[in-house]
Amino acid sequence: MQLLDGKKTSEDIKHEIAAEVQQMKNNGEKVPHLAAVIVGTNGASLTYVGSKVRSCEQIGFESTLVSLPETITEAELLSKIKELNDDDNLDGYIVQLPLPKHIDEQKILMAIDPDKDVDGFHPANFGKMALEMETFLPATPFGIMQLLERYKVETAGKHTVVIGRSHIVGRPMSILMSRKGYPGDSTVTLTHSRTKNIEEFTKNADIIITALGVPNYLKAHMVKDGVVVIDVGITRVEDASHPKGYVITGDVDFDEVSKKASFITPVPGGVGPMTIAMLLQNTLIARKMRIAKDN
Repeated sequence: MQLLDGKKTSEDIKHEIAAEVQQMKNNGEKVPHLAAVIVGTNGASLTYVGSKVRSCEQIGFESTLVSLPETITEAELLSKIKELNDDDNLDGYIVQLPLPKHIDEQKILMAIDPDKDVDGFHPANFGKMALEMETFLPATPFGIMQLLERYKVETAGKHTVVIGRSHIVGRPMSILMSRKGYPGDSTVTLTHSRTKNIEEFTKNADIIITALGVPNYLKAHMVKDGVVVIDVGITRVEDASHPKGYVITGDVDFDEVSKKASFITPVPGGVGPMTIAMLLQNTLIARKMRIAKDN
């Protein structure tokens, strides 16, 4: 069994980006600038956005944190989005989800300029991805594809079972794993909460990508020997014996499944760190696109 180490791989990617940014500085070029919009004071979102800002500093990007009150109206937020779209100093930005209940998330995501949509959620970018055109890939799926590629995991002709059909992970993964080229060329089954007898699919899978959000859902008896397991699940489970009072748990019963797997991601330290690294990669791509357009 080999661990797909997202922590190490994400650091490798950050070093690669930092080297490119240094080259830009040496050439007297403007470095990439990423902004993060956060509405309200959701603890998990603040932590996540904070780590994005720190990562920007670490690799030499410019970064801006746009912190807005929970009471902001939809119209005011849309006005802010327009401001960011029109800001030539900005290469890409993200709007941290979830948004307060009185704001229509879809309307906000639709308002983002697709050329600055480094999260890869805009329908224009999602459509390009589905058509195998060059575009921003959603950060988490992009990170998973990088892990598979950098660890040279064979995907062609393999049966990939995706558990979960969210627009953020499950659905894009089903598209990317079936695309032409590497990593891809795999036969994909997309399963979800309404799928009957998921076990019948997982037992025959060469690769399992699970993004269900149910702790320890995937058990050893549900997989075959030599399976590749990508665990996107991340749930806080209360644990009185732990100093923090909780532990972070994935969808996979790691201790047991890892005994049968050829490759497996840990939680934490697997897919999570890759998400931020690929957001930075998308921002670098956005900067290069703007340079090409200006020339």
